[in-house]
Amino acid sequence: MYELFLYNWQIRDEWFKWCESLPVEELNKKRVGGMGSFLHTLYHVIDCEQIWVNQMMKEPVIQRNMQEVNTLSEVIDYSNEIKEKTRLFLLEFRNKENAKDQVLKINRKEKEPYRFPYEKVLLHICMHEVHHIGQLSIWARELNRKPVSSDILFRNIDSDFFL
Repeated sequence: MYELFLYNWQIRDEWFKWCESLPVEELNKKRVGGMGSFLHTLYHVIDCEQIWVNQMMKEPVIQRNMQEVNTLSEVIDYSNEIKEKTRLFLLEFRNKENAKDQVLKINRKEKEPYRFPYEKVLLHICMHEVHHIGQLSIWARELNRKPVSSDILFRNIDSDFFL
């Protein structure tokens, strides 16, 4: 599981580099799918990671207005902040004796609450990002640009990051 987070963060950082070559207008241009633009789709995957991790940490979810995010540097800063928070959470989670028993309870109005094992939530975070990276790849091809390769077989995933 931890390697999937490292994989996603590595791919995300490469997309940031890729996006640096785009004019600001292309970065923010409204598109079909995802969250409507390169910038907001990248922001969205980071924000969802934050929402789920904060809930598992029993900390308040940070409410930010995505429409106020206008620059790649803002998204990169947010990514670095959330990556570190997630990394610390994963280190703690990995070392807990009862980690497999931890369940996130999501209350619903007048219905039974949802109950999700933490491990399933972590897998959801990873798969959610992979899903949106696919959208970025489609948009890259629409611009006649080569997308970031997401092939995990040819990547060096350094799990020492968690030591």
